[in-house]
Amino acid sequence: MNRSAVFHRTYSEYSFATAPDRVVIRLRAARGDLDACHICYGDRMDPNSPIAVTREQMAVRFTDSLFDYYEAIFDPKVTRLCYYFELKKGGETTFYYNDGFFSAPDENRQLYYNFHYIRIEDMAHVPDWFKSAVVYQIYPDSFASSQGYIAGQEKHVVYDGKVFSSRHGGTLRGICDNLPYLNELGIDCIYMTPIFAANSWHKYDTVDYFEIDPCFGTKEDFRMLVDACHKKGIRVILDGVFNHCGPDFFAFQDLRENGAASPYKDWFYVQEFPPKGGPRPNYECFAYVDSMPKLNTGNPETARYLLEVGTYWVQEFDIDGWRLDVANEVDHDFWRQFRKAIRAIKADAVLIGEIWDDARSFLEGDQFDSAMNYNLMFAIVDAIANGRLTALQFAQRISYLLMRYQEPIQAAQMNLIDSHDIPRFLSQAGGSRDKLKQAVLFLLTHTGVPMVFYGDEQGLSGWHESEYRRPMDWSDPASDLFAFYQKAIRLRRNYTAAIRSGYRILSADEDVLTYCCVHHSEGFLVVMNLSDRHQYRSILVPQALNRVLQSPVDYFTSERYSTEGSMLMLELAPNSAVLVPTL
Repeated sequence: MNRSAVFHRTYSEYSFATAPDRVVIRLRAARGDLDACHICYGDRMDPNSPIAVTREQMAVRFTDSLFDYYEAIFDPKVTRLCYYFELKKGGETTFYYNDGFFSAPDENRQLYYNFHYIRIEDMAHVPDWFKSAVVYQIYPDSFASSQGYIAGQEKHVVYDGKVFSSRHGGTLRGICDNLPYLNELGIDCIYMTPIFAANSWHKYDTVDYFEIDPCFGTKEDFRMLVDACHKKGIRVILDGVFNHCGPDFFAFQDLRENGAASPYKDWFYVQEFPPKGGPRPNYECFAYVDSMPKLNTGNPETARYLLEVGTYWVQEFDIDGWRLDVANEVDHDFWRQFRKAIRAIKADAVLIGEIWDDARSFLEGDQFDSAMNYNLMFAIVDAIANGRLTALQFAQRISYLLMRYQEPIQAAQMNLIDSHDIPRFLSQAGGSRDKLKQAVLFLLTHTGVPMVFYGDEQGLSGWHESEYRRPMDWSDPASDLFAFYQKAIRLRRNYTAAIRSGYRILSADEDVLTYCCVHHSEGFLVVMNLSDRHQYRSILVPQALNRVLQSPVDYFTSERYSTEGSMLMLELAPNSAVLVPTL
């Protein structure tokens, strides 16, 4: 037995409750090492000694390149739980608890792993509506000026003595005019990059957090947009830039004018006075961009101001949540305050952090509900767009990522294949629409919340910022690619429960990945050929999906496949995918 690979941690993705009668316990072991793994659990306050325990077999839920992750889900029947693990390899049996290995369970239950008290307040509560959402990301300047139209021209507006600019002429009214397009696509949530008054065209250098950028419209326009969205069943998420501000933000202006005498000097991180910009500013910034001075959210006055900003747009305009920019450079205590303040006004508002890597410390149920899942995006790009991963390596990477967070948080990860900060997937895939369709299918059938970047459904491309933020292509709203997205989104709507709770990777080799999503015999099977060669496969259909064998027809092409017993016989074209539903 490879004991060095065995791992468990309480109050983490290895040990959590989703309801008083539903506890999830996981254990890590070396891949393929154990013959059996059982969990033994009991009442931590049992008056008897030794305590009575219930023994249940654990099953491998995920497998990556190094480890198997065993899982058990059960009703503990008590509020105070203790447990240990029984591991078997060959003729060896050992008991694992207190981060050690023992020949028999100790009578002292205090040495076992514990849920001290299963409290509803400590569970991760993610809004149900978000876990079922399909998000459409809009870069407001580039999306639309009116129905089916984007001006594609620079705009300069003088407001309050300042000049505000945009590049392509998109407006809030333009978004509102195209809500029928989003409805037809199947979208039920939009996330807009910043819409507040800001110095630059990208609007990530805020001048006034309480005003709409005049290039985009007015507060009345925004209120009309939110109301129209809600009437059509579309939620609205705004981009909050609270890590840094713009050079014309009132507090930073005062700092530049008055230096160390400014009442706002503690709102920023200034090494010496007067503050000086340039390639290496003497004050903290976003990266080293001197036009984006970093805000000190650890300062109570700064935190109070930003909390007012966050609550204002929820209370006054009924927005449905925030996506928080550069969230991992803001202190945890501020985000805890932010969550409490927002949820006090709107209990089902969603909070999403822009965190490109491991976000566990922000996703423990007390700060964010979700993070932008760039790690998943990197895996999809490496496997599908550029072929750096085999199907097996892709499956292992996905399994590792699926194990990273607690189940409710995993169901809310905002999954993407591109965004306003990275090259378009179509460009990374060398212009291959077949690869784009593969990626979209994977995105829309994967655990988590899929996000579509505006124009991907119209084949927008671009390697560089000015390209991937280009104006929307409205020339063919009902294109073949649009129809593919539309049908994939409809599939997701039909199988929400299966995708959320029944996602399983079944097999993977050098070229072909097979996975399924199933819930109470409803679901589908997906087989993806990641190679540029034809592949022939005999796929064993899981018993839970036996209905697939009764009518083995591809969801997108209506092609019928042959079967032999429980096997589905497939010929897979290069860079293609077959999806067979139970419908």
